[in-house]
Amino acid sequence: MSNTREAEVQNLKERGNACVKEQKYEEAMFHYTHAIKLDPQNYSLYSNRSFAFLKLQQYHFAMEDALMTIQLKPDWTKGYFRKAEVESQTFRLSEALQSYNKALSLQPNEPTILEAMNRVSQLLIKDKRADQQIPWLGAGVGIILGVIVVIADYVFTNKPTLTHPLLMALLTMSIAMLGFGIAKGFRYFVKCQRKSLLEPPMDLFGDNKEEFDDVETEMNNEKEKHPKYSKAQARQRFKKGKS
Repeated sequence: MSNTREAEVQNLKERGNACVKEQKYEEAMFHYTHAIKLDPQNYSLYSNRSFAFLKLQQYHFAMEDALMTIQLKPDWTKGYFRKAEVESQTFRLSEALQSYNKALSLQPNEPTILEAMNRVSQLLIKDKRADQQIPWLGAGVGIILGVIVVIADYVFTNKPTLTHPLLMALLTMSIAMLGFGIAKGFRYFVKCQRKSLLEPPMDLFGDNKEEFDDVETEMNNEKEKHPKYSKAQARQRFKKGKS
């Protein structure tokens, strides 16, 4: 790569980094993408763009760039750290721990990695606990509702329908089982929603994210073709157009 192109890549990378510091992640992503087109083997650019995509909650693209970083530089800690961060944000907690472990093996005792691993470990414990507890919580709510129904039938009706204790117990247990099933279904729905986080967005920026910089160029060209007008000038042009 020529010195001129190398300097341009470095300039784009620095502009992207500056945008990240200002939390302008979409603009940073465009700069990184432009730089990648000039230097497609630059693993640090993919790593930086992965971070920008992560902040934009574009998890599919963030993961793609993290994997490309690892492919280009398999002995670099940050590639596995980026992958772990995406997995953590998309609730793939067990996979995230594995990726953090790989990063830690390349850079032992790194405080940032250790802190992230501890955070994800706590989330994983809570998530497993929720899988166990929430269905039984639903069953408990069902029992309470069943008891309320039985009492209401006895107190507020002239001829109670549930006169036999066995019927009362069966109704209460049926509502409890219904509550258990609803809570279990809710957890399943949550899991499905989490799995979809890494799926590619539908028709977002087309099929190839490498075309983002072309879009930016076209937008800039359009701005040059159509100069800005004041409101008064715009009104005058509109009147001329109607006449």
